[in-house]
Amino acid sequence: MTAARRHLALGLFFGLTAAITWGSQAVVARAGTLAGYSPLDLSVLRFSTAALILLPFAWRGRHALARVGPWRLLVLACCGGFGNSLLFGGGVVFAPATHGGTIAPITAAVSGALLAIPALKEVPTRGRVVALGALALGLLLLGWDGLQGDHPGAWRGDILLFFAGAIWGGFTVLLRRWSIPALPATAAICGISALVVIPPWVLLGFGAVPDLRWQDAALQMGGQGIMSSVIAISLYAKATEYLGATRAACVSTMMPVAAIILSVTLLGESLGLLKLAGVALAVAAMLGAVLFTGRRSVAP
Repeated sequence: MTAARRHLALGLFFGLTAAITWGSQAVVARAGTLAGYSPLDLSVLRFSTAALILLPFAWRGRHALARVGPWRLLVLACCGGFGNSLLFGGGVVFAPATHGGTIAPITAAVSGALLAIPALKEVPTRGRVVALGALALGLLLLGWDGLQGDHPGAWRGDILLFFAGAIWGGFTVLLRRWSIPALPATAAICGISALVVIPPWVLLGFGAVPDLRWQDAALQMGGQGIMSSVIAISLYAKATEYLGATRAACVSTMMPVAAIILSVTLLGESLGLLKLAGVALAVAAMLGAVLFTGRRSVAP
């Protein structure tokens, strides 16, 4: 096997593993809410675990983080840390994991592209506008499933998932605008998020954690704190190194597919025609946006 093929194979492996790991986050979070955890419980278990593991990376990148400044880091933590986690956790209280693993990432893709216009002076080409329109249509189909599907009241969770995806889109744009290295930023965001969510959690009597099985807490700490917040980010960084940004982004579009498959197989959730059509349309649009379209910069 040539070096180029070996790099391609490794890149695809790392990218697909990262996508599957991120896709499983909705399943793990939904399992936590079904067990009795609140969104605050889930956030504490996630960020306290990730912060401890990522602390050395925050220390190693302290000079870069100091240049970013505390207020910018707090904004990033709100959009990509505790704020996003509380909205996402609240979303999967009402909506199934199939919605959690699709609505949030699809909304993030659309909102990121829209926010990049004023923030980064990037205007999508005509082809990407079409792709974004298809993404929005897929999102509407999933939202309609939340009104008419097998989970009464799922629309309430869909609204929270929509906002979780919207602020995540803002998070990705700010990372690019402020040129912040991914791993030190993730470490700082997890640390700040832990400092934000732990005090109210303690004041509220440690939530449901003391009353539930330790295995449930271990699942959240491992699935969200280690797999999604630490390992998936590292795997995606390696995939980008081997494949390049465009190919890696293409592979990451498998995340909604992984979320659907895992939700159906592990949680026994239903897969209606509206949901299937919405995901298929959105994934096709995401692939098209990455592979066949581009963006152009606005003259200052």
